[in-house]
Amino acid sequence: MTETGHTRTEDLIARLAADAQPVRPLRPPMLRALFWLGIAVLMIAAVVMAIGIRPDFMDEMGETHYQLEWAGAMLTGILAAIAAFHVSLPDRGRAWALLPLPGLALWLFSIGYGCLTDWVRHGPEGFAFGVSFFCFRSILLISLPLSLVLLAMLRLAGPVRPVATIASGMLAASALSACAVDMFHGDEATLMVLLWHGGAVALLVGLGTLFNRRLFGLFGPRTAG
Repeated sequence: MTETGHTRTEDLIARLAADAQPVRPLRPPMLRALFWLGIAVLMIAAVVMAIGIRPDFMDEMGETHYQLEWAGAMLTGILAAIAAFHVSLPDRGRAWALLPLPGLALWLFSIGYGCLTDWVRHGPEGFAFGVSFFCFRSILLISLPLSLVLLAMLRLAGPVRPVATIASGMLAASALSACAVDMFHGDEATLMVLLWHGGAVALLVGLGTLFNRRLFGLFGPRTAG
């Protein structure tokens, strides 16, 4: 710019610099993921303590396919949380969204193994379909506050890979919620676990992916991390 009736470039830069607010850089994604996981553990522990651990939980966990199923859900939740915080950053690759796949594969394998075990033990009755709205509703209700906290921590990621970010975040919240529900509600055929637990997870991930822009818009961009 020139000085003939216009603001000089130097003056404009000086004014912008004077009005600029200090920006605190985001903390490392792994640190933020661990912080969210710590919040998730506290929230889940509070819910489980309020409802109470079912008496047969430890006996059930003595069986291989229950161990694998619970470990698979837990691993899926942890890896999905880490993926969400990494894939939300523009300097990280999209491949971070694939991080939960090993946990998800273990989770699905263990459910398939459980279905086979039910067939061997009970025959066709092992595939009996039942209604378990309680576990479905519980996963949704536990996942909601976890998802809101996660979205608040990822509020800067709205313009950056929103679909991959929200899908990973919802998967993290719902998988950990499924672990919690297993601790106070059980005695179901494995097919019901697949239908009701898997249905709740799929619903949350699907809705979050569909409305990702609106969900991020609830919190609005901020400069703090």
